[in-house]
Amino acid sequence: MALVELRNVTKIYRLGSEEIRALDNVSLDIEEGEFISVIGPSGSGKSTLMHILGCLDTPTSGTVKLDGLMIQNASPRQLAALRNQKIGFVFQFFNLLPKLNVLQNVELPMIYSGVPARERHRRAMAALEAVGMANRARHRPSQLSGGQQQRAAIARALVNNPRIIYADEPTGNLDSHTGETILQLFRQLNAEGRTIVLVTHDPEIAAVTPRKIEIRDGKIAPKPDLRLAGLRTST
Repeated sequence: MALVELRNVTKIYRLGSEEIRALDNVSLDIEEGEFISVIGPSGSGKSTLMHILGCLDTPTSGTVKLDGLMIQNASPRQLAALRNQKIGFVFQFFNLLPKLNVLQNVELPMIYSGVPARERHRRAMAALEAVGMANRARHRPSQLSGGQQQRAAIARALVNNPRIIYADEPTGNLDSHTGETILQLFRQLNAEGRTIVLVTHDPEIAAVTPRKIEIRDGKIAPKPDLRLAGLRTST
């Protein structure tokens, strides 16, 4: 059984009399331990797919299964619990709370889970150690570089030991050198067994992942037939 299963998922938004089909009959499996990129231009449907995969939205039709649980008909409270327990999120703009220090930001998901204070501290420090940020635990986000803020955000995504991590344009707000460092961290986490789905519009970033899913006009684009491509090249 795949960790995530989408079957014939369609998402329709209505603006007045206009119907916008953001996803159109999408089926997809994500296996545990995979490192996948979802790529597509603005408006292709990749953000909508990310929202459904991450339990931030539900489909108009079709089924979604996460870790064996059907979620397409879940209530907002049930979706929030699933996000907290099974999913880690990393965003382009870090989403760290400026009035909290790094340690407190990393502890936040565990507060919502009801983890006792001593255990929160232990797990948060372990996550910061894993991303090379333990020495910055008492700093506020404004005292960190962009790359350091993203590392702190990755630590926050790790603390509840999620089944899957979704990273939405995680290098989009970073310079190329810092972005490569963050990608290397994701590769390291994947090598340790983490399941990671990285959403990007950049083909160069998508190229680092073993599997790439391209979204066009709300559908998964078919893979090119390499045999036919070879025949065309040779003729």
